[in-house]
Amino acid sequence: MKPTILMVPRMPDALVERLHESYVVLGPMEHSTIDALPAGASEAEALLTMGSLSTDATLIDALPKLRLICCYGTGIEGVDRVHAKARGIVLGNAGEANAASVAEFAMGLVLATARRIPQADRYVRAGRWQGNSVQRMPSVPGLAGRRLGIYGLGAIGSRIARRAEAFEMEVGYHNRSRRSEMPYLYHDTLLGLAAWADILVVSARASADNRHAVDAAVLKALGPSGHLVNISRGIAVDEDALCTALETGVIAGAGLDVYENEPHVSDRLKALDNVVLTPHIAAASHSAQAAQQEVMLGNLQAFFAGRQLLSPVPL
Repeated sequence: MKPTILMVPRMPDALVERLHESYVVLGPMEHSTIDALPAGASEAEALLTMGSLSTDATLIDALPKLRLICCYGTGIEGVDRVHAKARGIVLGNAGEANAASVAEFAMGLVLATARRIPQADRYVRAGRWQGNSVQRMPSVPGLAGRRLGIYGLGAIGSRIARRAEAFEMEVGYHNRSRRSEMPYLYHDTLLGLAAWADILVVSARASADNRHAVDAAVLKALGPSGHLVNISRGIAVDEDALCTALETGVIAGAGLDVYENEPHVSDRLKALDNVVLTPHIAAASHSAQAAQQEVMLGNLQAFFAGRQLLSPVPL
C-alpha cells in the first residue's frame, strides 16, 4: 500500500503529480489548523508544509501516525520543534536548494534600494525627466567600496557575500559563531555589525530566538545613510521600528521581500517612497523551484526507505 501524506498548502502541480505516483495524497488544506483536516488525515505519516505556516502541537497531535514533517523551502519557524522532537518526528527542509536564487535576489534588492532604481523608474514614467542637463534625480553612493553587513552567514548569506565581492564591496557578518574558513570580517554582535555597515542584509534563519533582532537600536546604529535588506523572514525585523526609521530618516532606505504579518503589508510601508517591496519571491526562480521539489521528493523517498533525509533539520 502507498503511504499516506498530508499536504497543507497547495504545492506546484508538477510536484503533486509526482507525489501521487508513490503516495496517497491528502489536501491541500484551507489553513493549517485541525478544523481544516481532510477525511483520512489520521492515517498521514508525513506532513508537507511551509515554514511560514503554523505546525503547532495541536495539529501534530491530531495526526497520530505522523513521523515526518517536510517543509517546502528552508524556513522551519512555524514548526513546534520541541513538540515534534517529543513525538519522535523527523523534520526536513529544502536545505541549500534555493540559496543561489535568494542570494541573487538579495543583491537585486541591494541595488534597487541603494541605487534607487524603482524611484528612477517612477520618475521617468511620470514624465519628470527633462534631460540630464536640465533636471535629474540626485546622485547616490555606488556599491564599490561600501560595506555590506550580512546577518546570518549560512548557505544564503555566504552566497550573498561572494556576489557582493564581485561588486567590490567590503563584507562583514554576524553569525551564531565565527566561521574561520571565511575571509570576511566577523562582528560578535548584530549591533556592532550594523554600526560598521552601510547596507545590512538579513539572511538569518528566523526563529523565536531572533524575533525582532533588527530593532530600533540596530536601525539607529545603521544610520541615516544606511539601507536594510530582508530576504529572511519578517519576524526578524521589528516592522514598527523599521517604519519609524524610514519615516524619520533614521535610515535611508530598505528593500523587503518578507514581512512580519504576511501576506499583509503595513500601510505605513506602502506609503513610503524609500522602501522597495516585493511579494516574498526571492526563491521564485525556475531553478530554485525545481531544486526544492527534488529535495522534498528525495526526503520523502529516503524517509520511507529507512534512510537519512537528504536535508534533515536537527531538533
